[in-house]
Amino acid sequence: MQATALEQQLNFLREIDRLKSVVRQSPLLDKSRKENSAEHSWHLAMYALLLSEYASGPVDTNRVLRMLLIHDIVEIDVGDFPIHGGTSPELQAEQEAAAAVRLFGLLPQSQGDALLALWQEFERAESEDAKFAKALDRFQPLLINVFTGGGTWTENGVSLEQIFSRYGPVIRRGAPQLWSVCEQWVTQHFAGQA
Repeated sequence: MQATALEQQLNFLREIDRLKSVVRQSPLLDKSRKENSAEHSWHLAMYALLLSEYASGPVDTNRVLRMLLIHDIVEIDVGDFPIHGGTSPELQAEQEAAAAVRLFGLLPQSQGDALLALWQEFERAESEDAKFAKALDRFQPLLINVFTGGGTWTENGVSLEQIFSRYGPVIRRGAPQLWSVCEQWVTQHFAGQA
């Protein structure tokens, strides 16, 4: 018996509740615990709502919000891949693409196809909306690390060069003014570590 559209949608919503159990490496700013991926996605949506004027080009904030709300749903199947994890980018992309097909495939086809296409657009980071969304996805953990005294960078021996190469190009491309702030924060952080 074929599930109704509502049954498929409710099944998807129950499945994505699991995102709340995916623990990321980044701590909360109060350092009381690590954040989960659902919290990260919500926080990024707030960043987009408040910071869209800093995008490198014109963006549709509603599309950016939707991208950010779905961008890490794949972590339900594959987990989080931190900067210092050492995972192959190719393997990560392959695993995440398979997870996206499975998870968005739980929805009625037209809705699932639309969300899958939006997720793929985010991953490619070619449109102005996706470039800005990607920039925020790098900006938020950088901010957390700076304002927790080094956070996961210190715990894992992440260098200034790694931060500039991992975060710099993505943030600069999607939100150059935010990258200018980041450069100052990161430089001051590492100057204080010397």
